[in-house]
Amino acid sequence: MSEPAPARLDETLAALADPVRRRAVELLAERPRRAGELAKELGTAPSAMSKHLRVLRQSGLVTETSPEFDTRVRIYALSSAPMLELRRWLAVAEQAWAEQLGSFAAHIERDTNGTNDEAEESRA
Repeated sequence: MSEPAPARLDETLAALADPVRRRAVELLAERPRRAGELAKELGTAPSAMSKHLRVLRQSGLVTETSPEFDTRVRIYALSSAPMLELRRWLAVAEQAWAEQLGSFAAHIERDTNGTNDEAEESRA
């Protein structure tokens, strides 16, 4: 049985809450990389990078593979599923906000028009 979408979304957002992890995701969007490459480009200690990559792996944002010729090397790449779920959630949230703002604008317009009509009637 798969994990409920809200829990996976929470893990994705929690993993992306850290600026180092967000930057690592940006770098991995360019191409897969070794942990050492990421640590060097991000100016992070290898041990700290390892912890960040663990969080990204556990959230499902990245995958880890090793080339057959050297299993000591770990290559990290992005996994698209969590980002697709995040995009779907953002689209639903954006639609809800658009609807709410549209309703609010219509309410203000009705109220403004109603107030103007009443003011004109009282002057007449």
